[in-house]
Amino acid sequence: MAIGAGTELALSQYLVHQLDGQLVDAARRSAMISGYPPPPPRPDGSGPIRRPGPGPEFLDAPGQPVGLVAAVITYDHTMQAGVLTRLGAREGLSQAAQTQVAAITPRDRPVTRDLDGLGRYRLMATVNRLGEVIVSGLPLSDVDETMFRVLVIFAVVAAVALLAATTVGIVVIRRALAPLTRVAATAAQVAGLPLDRGEVTLPVRVPERDANPSTEVGQMGSALNRMLDHISAALSTRQASETRVRQFVADASHELRTPLTAIRGYTELAQRRRDEMPDEVAHAMGRVQSEAQRMTRLVEDLLLLARLDSGRPLEREQVDLSQLAVDAVSDAHIAGPDHQWNLDLPDEPVLVTGDGARLHQVLANLLANARSHTGPGTTVTVALSTDTEGVLLRVADDGPGVPPELQSEVFERFTRGDTSRSRRAGGTGLGLSIVAAVVRAHHGTIVVRSVPGDTEFVVRLPFTGGA
Repeated sequence: MAIGAGTELALSQYLVHQLDGQLVDAARRSAMISGYPPPPPRPDGSGPIRRPGPGPEFLDAPGQPVGLVAAVITYDHTMQAGVLTRLGAREGLSQAAQTQVAAITPRDRPVTRDLDGLGRYRLMATVNRLGEVIVSGLPLSDVDETMFRVLVIFAVVAAVALLAATTVGIVVIRRALAPLTRVAATAAQVAGLPLDRGEVTLPVRVPERDANPSTEVGQMGSALNRMLDHISAALSTRQASETRVRQFVADASHELRTPLTAIRGYTELAQRRRDEMPDEVAHAMGRVQSEAQRMTRLVEDLLLLARLDSGRPLEREQVDLSQLAVDAVSDAHIAGPDHQWNLDLPDEPVLVTGDGARLHQVLANLLANARSHTGPGTTVTVALSTDTEGVLLRVADDGPGVPPELQSEVFERFTRGDTSRSRRAGGTGLGLSIVAAVVRAHHGTIVVRSVPGDTEFVVRLPFTGGA
């Protein structure tokens, strides 16, 4: 566009300058011819042909260009003006055009005027030997037509060049950015991997052809490969550490079951002779028994989490969640008679495929969590519903709610609330982590939404959620 505009400007100036040269020649010739009377006819009748018409007679002189505008202004301001047509005839000018022509003075250089009824003209004035002002003008129509044609040619060439450049640019850029696209695809694959848990491997790498350090894209691909190597090593180290910890917890829990069973057996035996013991000893034995029971529950929870972490398959059977909800709420009502327990079940039984005992534990733990962390008179509602994707289980209460700073960690192990949700029931801090682990094992999800006066745990399970 810049080249076209510059060319148009230069060409316009050149053509106008060329037309001005022709105009100067025509003006000098017209001034010279107008200063002399027309030649008389020859005896044989030959000679210049005099055609009647308006305007100066020198318009009929040989060599006058077509479209020439000429005007003779005498000292008394009378004017003869006309234009030479393409047919060689003289035509007069309109009054407006005559006024425009009369405004040209000999002092002016060639100027451009839009003459009434004729179009754009280049005009200049000279003085003949009689002192008359001779105004001559040549049309700019040929210049304008040439400029328009050149403009059309530039537009067509520019459109073709732009289309060709765009096509070539797209091809070149796509070929140049193809390695970057492959690097981005590799990064996207890594971003989609579940790096937060379980055995993690990074099978993807940037191909060697895209990891050439001699190019900018290759440097990025090489850096991405090094980063993936570091991430893979870190994940392997983390996984090995977690495996050792889980194995230790599983082994320790398993080994603790035997002495705990013995402790509970001996305390139960001693409790049979409670009347024969001093009060202090009887009280101490009672405390030993209660703490042994609590420690047994903790060990069982740790063993369950260890089994779930190891990926052991769960039972697969058809489970009636409606019946499980009824049983769990009945048990919760016995354990917490000072709470209000509500059930919201569909008319038809809600069936899923999974481990009935573990799903019952999910319900029981959620209800125990609501009972333990809310005060008397709290309303707890269990609701079941289905959609095209699976089953929704909601456990809601109108208690004080989960503190905002704990909501992101509520499903972590050994997470406990503050004093407003204190551990009055002697919980182990593993209840909700067991719920989350069992739900994941059934390929489901669990989320919590809590504000003061409205806390809701939402579990989504697929219809065939058994592991």
